[in-house]
Amino acid sequence: MPTSSSAPAPRRQAAIAFIFITVVLDVLAMGIIIPILPRLIQDFLQGDTARAAEMFGVFATVWALMQFFCSPIIGMLSDRFGRRRVILLSNFGLGLDYMVMALAPTIGWLFVGRVISGITGASFTTAGAYIADITPKEKRAASYGILGAAWGLGFVLGPALGGILGGVNPRLPFWVASGLTLVNALYGLIVLPESLPPEKRTPRFVWAKANPLGSLKLLRSHHELFGLATVNFLYYLSHQVLQSVFVLYVGYRYNWSARAVGLTLAAIGIGSVIVQGGLVRPVVARIGDRRALFVGLIFGAIGFACWGLAPTGILFLAAIPIGSLMGFYGPAAQGLMTHRVSASEQGQLQGANSSVQGIAGLVGPGLFTWIFAHFISTGSSWQLPGAPFLLGSLLLLTALLLAFRVTRER
Repeated sequence: MPTSSSAPAPRRQAAIAFIFITVVLDVLAMGIIIPILPRLIQDFLQGDTARAAEMFGVFATVWALMQFFCSPIIGMLSDRFGRRRVILLSNFGLGLDYMVMALAPTIGWLFVGRVISGITGASFTTAGAYIADITPKEKRAASYGILGAAWGLGFVLGPALGGILGGVNPRLPFWVASGLTLVNALYGLIVLPESLPPEKRTPRFVWAKANPLGSLKLLRSHHELFGLATVNFLYYLSHQVLQSVFVLYVGYRYNWSARAVGLTLAAIGIGSVIVQGGLVRPVVARIGDRRALFVGLIFGAIGFACWGLAPTGILFLAAIPIGSLMGFYGPAAQGLMTHRVSASEQGQLQGANSSVQGIAGLVGPGLFTWIFAHFISTGSSWQLPGAPFLLGSLLLLTALLLAFRVTRER
């Protein structure tokens, strides 16, 4: 099929709609198992909560490692053999993997399933490359905003649905996740066209470029591209504070119940959907990718600072609209970076970005949980439970200064 600006508008919009649905269902499927996976691990360990917490941390680390190593490989496979077959194979693999976890008789089988999930879940890199293939450069930020909205929507619906289904049977969420993913794969088998024609593909698969370190060399091929990748790392690292200490923080500082925590996460997800799905397109069209990137980093820094300093739960909630505006960053950064590589390198670029995100995922949890524990411990001379959020704000301000310097040299 024709690509980029030469693609017929109806076909391009249909393809974007399918990728949107793919991402929603993939994130929904992942989100469904979030509330139930720790419980299932605990059941395998005869109710030992301490061991279950340790094992759940191992599961999370291994999943991030698989993303780190496999995202570049899958991205480059899509550069070599096309996006369609890689997306579909990943979807089928993920659906079958959820089935394996639903049937897992031991914790060892569950662990294997989580490893496979980390590998097949790396297909998000190919979805990003697909968007770059079919969208004109000047409209990519808006399309990546739609992709970000899909993430937010799936993240809002998934955990809520998982909690409901898990209350019926702890293995039911895995079956539902498997069904949703396989149905989506079958749908894509029928309607999804190829976005990367043979003449624009990489002539051969090169392992030296497909490994994580090799893929990161692409980011060093252009000064501005490397600078933006560094900004990306700081952004991803700052976001680890939400995944690492949010639940502990609001429980410690505001004494929130599990229900309040769930509703707040849903509100954050809804804010992301509104910004990336509704505001990115008109704002980027008016101010451009570069300024939209700055807007996202500025409001992200303000939002994290407000969350870290909020003395009451009401003030924390009041800052959610401010923090949601950091949703401008991701689509704008993606748009700027895709302009700097060729069509045959878009998959490699997305894989390299996922590897950067994986590194942040390996570093962030330990960093932010240690800071949180230190500043609430009885031996600390300065009680500051919001310290992890304040560090996140500082990271975003550093990213803002670097982004201004790097993009100014364009």
